Amino acid sequence: MFDLRGTRVLIAGGSSGIGLSTAELLVTCGADVVINGRDPAKLDQVKERLGPQASTCAFDAGNAEERRRALAGIGAFDHLVVALSGGKGAGPIAGLAPADLRSGFDGKFWVHFSLAQESLGCLDRTGSITFVTAISARAANPGTAGLAAINAAIEGMVRPLAVELRPRRVNAVSPGVIDTPWWNRMQPDQKQAAFAKFAAATPAGRVGRPEDIAQSIVFLIGNSFMTGCVLECDGGLRLVGQSL
Repeated sequence: MFDLRGTRVLIAGGSSGIGLSTAELLVTCGADVVINGRDPAKLDQVKERLGPQASTCAFDAGNAEERRRALAGIGAFDHLVVALSGGKGAGPIAGLAPADLRSGFDGKFWVHFSLAQESLGCLDRTGSITFVTAISARAANPGTAGLAAINAAIEGMVRPLAVELRPRRVNAVSPGVIDTPWWNRMQPDQKQAAFAKFAAATPAGRVGRPEDIAQSIVFLIGNSFMTGCVLECDGGLRLVGQSL
């Protein structure tokens, strides 16, 4: 896909799902990857799976002190991928608790913002930042106003940061419904029914796989002429809409 030998990529949220698939693809392209997660045991398994091109750093990206200490220990890198997902903020507005929405912002927007800001001292001046948002920011699905606000706030940073931080590049990938552990909060039968519903509504005829998004992320890293872009990778779901 791209020859990324000699580059070093920090993946925040790289121990499962989209982040892990991105790490796997980057390794095949020759990059060295530093994978962040909170669970040291899971990170050890990932390192063993990916081999010598992978290293790990266990820290809670939402904890300011842990984040700063970890970044100082990681040192210089060429690209940052922020693949951390939020946990709260979904539901019809009539019943959406403000505290849950604030928690959703804390768990996703503020972590993305803080990692980008605090990584500048480590990030190569010709490197890149890639955020992973969600198609809720670009669709009109009932019950997703809170999620739309969180992800749109991240996407809103992309264009001004691409100009402000140049020649560093800043982009985002906006995934649709992707089969990742994020959905495991549902009972298996509920998850299967939800995926069948989304697949039927999606023009591509299926829900996404983590590797679909990984390919988009690696494209944005490897193509040095891409900046200020939010790349939609949702199988066309934004075109038709679908409520949760």
